[in-house]
Amino acid sequence: MARIPDSHPRKNSLESRQKIVDGSSRGLLADSAMIAHGRGEAFDYLLGEKTTKTAREASRESAARLRNARRPVISVNGNTVVLAGEGAIRLAAVLGCPIEVNLYYRTPSRVKGLISLLEDWKLKLSEEDAPDGFIGDWKDSVDGVSILGDSPNFKIDGLEGPRSKCTIEGIGGSDTVLVPLEDGDRCEALISLGKEVLVVDLNPLSRSSRMATVTIVDEVSRAFDVILRYLLDDCDYRPTEWDNGKSLKESLKQIGDYLSE
Repeated sequence: MARIPDSHPRKNSLESRQKIVDGSSRGLLADSAMIAHGRGEAFDYLLGEKTTKTAREASRESAARLRNARRPVISVNGNTVVLAGEGAIRLAAVLGCPIEVNLYYRTPSRVKGLISLLEDWKLKLSEEDAPDGFIGDWKDSVDGVSILGDSPNFKIDGLEGPRSKCTIEGIGGSDTVLVPLEDGDRCEALISLGKEVLVVDLNPLSRSSRMATVTIVDEVSRAFDVILRYLLDDCDYRPTEWDNGKSLKESLKQIGDYLSE
C-alpha cells in the first residue's frame, strides 16, 4: 500500500481498511470481516469520524466500571485484534486483566494466529515507554497480560455455537466484560449471567448496543485510547446509575445534528 499523506482527510479510515485487508490475507479474519468493518465505517461517517461528547461520557463510565470490577476481562474478535490489538494490550496492562479471543467463525488456526499476533505486540509494547500517569513497572505489567482463548473450558449458558466456548479464567469467571464489535446474542447471554457488558459499537441501533450495560458509540481504536486516558487520569470518578437508553438516543441525535450541518 502506498504511503498515505498525513494531510489526507481520511488517512485513519484508509489505514484501518488496509489492516483488515492484510489480516484477511494472513487468514486471521472471517470472509465477512470487510463487510462488518464497512458497516461500522458507514456509521462513523455519520458521526463525523470523531469521538463525540456522548462517546466520551460512555468511555468514562466504562473506565470507572472496569476499575471497580473484581474480575474484568477484554473479549476480542478478529477485527478488534487487527484494528486495535495494541490498544487492548495497553488497557489490559493498566487493569491487570486478561484478554480472551472469542470468535463467531472459530477455527483453531484463526485463534492461534490472533493469539500469536497479540503475543508479538506484547513483546513490542513491553519495550515502549509507559503511558503518562502509569505507576509501576510497565514491562512487567505488559508481560503479565494473559492471552486466552485457545483452550476453552467453559460454556456460556443460553448461547449456541462457537462463541459459547470461553475460559473460566477469562470471560466465564468475569464480572465485567469489555467487548468491542459484539453480537447481540452473546451480549444478551452475558447480561443474563449477571455480568456487566461494556460494548464498543458504532451502530447505536444494534441489538448489542441496546442490550449492553454501557455502549460506547465510537470506533474501537479511538475508544480504547479514550478509556485508557480515563483509567489513568480520572481515578476519582465512580460508576453512576447509567442510563444506556438515554445515551443511545443522544448518539442518534448527534448523528442527526451532524447531517444537518
